[in-house]
Amino acid sequence: MADKYAERFMALALELARQGGGKTSPNPMVGAVIVKNGRIVGRGYHKKAGTPHAEIHALNEAGSKARGGILYVTLEPCCHYGRTKPCADEIIRSGISEVFYSMLDPNPLVSGKGAARFKKAGIKVTSGILRHEAELLNEVYVKYIKTGIPFVILKTAQTLDGRITASGGDSKWITGTKARKMGHQLRAWCDAVAVGGGTARIDNPELTVRLVKGKNPYRIILTHSAKLPKSLKLFGNNNDAKTILATTDRNGNRIKAKNLIVWSIRGKDGKLSLTDFLEKAGQFGITSILIEGGATLATAFLKAGLVDKHYIFMAPKIIGRGIEAVGDLNIKKIGDGIGYNNMSVRTDLTPDILVIGYPKKKMSK
Repeated sequence: MADKYAERFMALALELARQGGGKTSPNPMVGAVIVKNGRIVGRGYHKKAGTPHAEIHALNEAGSKARGGILYVTLEPCCHYGRTKPCADEIIRSGISEVFYSMLDPNPLVSGKGAARFKKAGIKVTSGILRHEAELLNEVYVKYIKTGIPFVILKTAQTLDGRITASGGDSKWITGTKARKMGHQLRAWCDAVAVGGGTARIDNPELTVRLVKGKNPYRIILTHSAKLPKSLKLFGNNNDAKTILATTDRNGNRIKAKNLIVWSIRGKDGKLSLTDFLEKAGQFGITSILIEGGATLATAFLKAGLVDKHYIFMAPKIIGRGIEAVGDLNIKKIGDGIGYNNMSVRTDLTPDILVIGYPKKKMSK
């Protein structure tokens, strides 16, 4: 019966895991379900880094009923001491008779070792159930663990003809309430949100999470010049959000503001190096970055081949002249354009639509 219902119970575990979205970084989102005699006796998900893992919540709910039961978990259980005890040991002690998990943990401290420990204890192990779905759910974690580089998400909100600002400079609001709410959800899911110096000066954004519940991300300004008005909301003291100023300007440290961190990012050519910036962010512990604007920054990340995922919010309107969502990529032929993989479309953000895709990494010129 376990094989027959494995996908069903794993799908439930994945739904539980999604509840940890935006709360578990730098850890992955994980869900777990314990089944005995065809009935669910325990369930849980990882709620926050440093707190009990999904398997422990499920075991606590199941209690003595876990003995002889089957565990369905979206990620290979850990077997090392970190901020919490190894889940594998607790699972073995509980008397679980069989473990199904979706994906191997890419963390070398765990990968394959949890499964090996179960087999040594006489517990049957099956992997790969809804593996693709689990890897997609934890695409941020997988990239960060493997590379130490943050997962980069580009968000653009544009008209049908690809404009983000009208010819008169007006940009509020291109999209409707539902799309803007989704934009705030993306902020809450990411460790950081970044804009260019031009957007910081002209739009004076706050870049906090307000339309949904969630933590405020690090707010990053990427700019060559640190000559920014002290009145910017990003330098304000009215919230707990921290701001990172990443600049080539050696005078960046002269800016004094609460919760301000200054990074000197200067490539060999004296310009702001996006790859150096991402390496610095990864070393800082940032696992995901949402690029919100403007066109110059979006173009730079796309041109460098550094965008992992692209959210394109499209409003049902055409305005003609205005600022384009993406600027010159130095592409001379249609065939040389940036292709996208795994495209999907959401139509539940009426009146707007959301197109999501993964740019192919072929631009670096």
